[in-house]
Amino acid sequence: MKKSVFFRLCFLPEAATDRILFFCGCLLAATELYKQLFLFYKIQHQSYDWWFFPFQLCSLPMYLCLILPLLSSGRAKTALCTFMQDYNLIGGLAALIIPDGFRHIHWTLTLHGYFWHSLLILIGILIAVSGRSDLSRRGFRDTIPCFALFCMIATVINLLAPGHGRADMFYISPYVPSSQPIFHELSLFLGIWPAKLLYLLTILAGALIFHFLSAAVVTTIRCRKSECV
Repeated sequence: MKKSVFFRLCFLPEAATDRILFFCGCLLAATELYKQLFLFYKIQHQSYDWWFFPFQLCSLPMYLCLILPLLSSGRAKTALCTFMQDYNLIGGLAALIIPDGFRHIHWTLTLHGYFWHSLLILIGILIAVSGRSDLSRRGFRDTIPCFALFCMIATVINLLAPGHGRADMFYISPYVPSSQPIFHELSLFLGIWPAKLLYLLTILAGALIFHFLSAAVVTTIRCRKSECV
């Protein structure tokens, strides 16, 4: 029986997966460079708008896919892969369901947004089915320090960037209410910090759900595919 593409992905060697992820990182970086140049020269008339600085949750795969091939195999590398699997899926799907953030500037940037977030989902699926992630409980726990570190970096950018509140990396700027649906209203009702802490906890909960859904689906499919060998 001819092996399916999915079956082949399930048994990709780590080096092959790294090459695919690196290629995806190059694609993301190239399209992000276009976006930044287009915004700077055509939209913002050669002034930089920190709202568009590329360090949102959905920006991280651009950096991680480029550095993963440079890391040796081990728990840290697996944790980063698991992070992309869990958080890419939730981030990509959420952005495609509510695409307001990239639909109203220019049609090329709208296309960029759809391409970007679709690729994030594919990256998450690739990592899951190729076995590069850790689908156990410990695997998810290992992603929490990664998430905390990236939140800290986002907060530093938010604090240091010019124009208090203009840089809203991870949508957790301490200067303005959340711009995210529902959490904006919660910011006005509960206060900025409580609402943004709740927002981060919601992301963690969503990633946890996706982690165990991925584990259940991938384990089931692998078992069925193995029986067909």
